[in-house]
Amino acid sequence: MEILQNSNVAVAISFFGFIGLLVYFGVPGKLGGMLDARATKIRTELDEARRLREEAQTLLASFERKLKEVEGQTETIVTQARAEAERAAVDAHEELGRSIERRLKSAADRIASAEASAVKEVKDRAVSIATEVAAEVMRARMSAEARNALVDASIKDVAARLN
Repeated sequence: MEILQNSNVAVAISFFGFIGLLVYFGVPGKLGGMLDARATKIRTELDEARRLREEAQTLLASFERKLKEVEGQTETIVTQARAEAERAAVDAHEELGRSIERRLKSAADRIASAEASAVKEVKDRAVSIATEVAAEVMRARMSAEARNALVDASIKDVAARLN
């Protein structure tokens, strides 16, 4: 029993006994099964991660294509909007020109009308003054009998023209 008194031997025997108990109860198999299950789980997670990565790359490529399409559509819309704005500006410029032309014509018509009215007014005033002067001259140079005869002749002349 001297061998058992050596602590190194006692520790070695205890160690091998413990290992024996572990083998007896199937701990290495269970640990192997647990490690295999863990490896399978990790492999599954890696496969899932690869699949998700590929799916993400596919989505990214799809979004990039859509982005390029939208950029192209945006460019087209902007180009069309600019062209439409330029057409609208040209139309507005032409309409402004037509409006100015109408206003100038209207102003010229009003000026011509005012000029004609002024000429008529001047003529009417001249006729009125001439009539007054003629009446004054007649009064001064004609006798009352001659004036009465002239008035009678004028009345007959107007009556003949009205019938």
